[in-house]
Amino acid sequence: MDQTLPLEISPAHVKAMLSNGSSVRLIDVREPFEHQQARIDGGELIPMRSIPAALPQIEGIEDPIVVYCHHGVRSLQVVAWLREQGIEHCTSMEGGIDRWSLEVDPAVPRYF
Repeated sequence: MDQTLPLEISPAHVKAMLSNGSSVRLIDVREPFEHQQARIDGGELIPMRSIPAALPQIEGIEDPIVVYCHHGVRSLQVVAWLREQGIEHCTSMEGGIDRWSLEVDPAVPRYF
């Protein structure tokens, strides 16, 4: 598949993709305890440490994949690794769920 997504996109861009009806898969690479504190509707939890084992499942996703974490560090590492595995249609959400809460949906709780 062609690399059509930049390495990172803003939460506002992710929101626009979701709002305009684009088929997008959200993958949350945080830990379960973090996911319990705050989540984005439709996000699928696959903790970072579980990504290699989930590779066959992820390879089957044809829609663009947006990976996110708390602040965007882990998700960027996961996207870099996925691209090394040949999955080019993935991107990291800049600033993670924390920035999503600040800029897109204040109903999503922030945590530290």
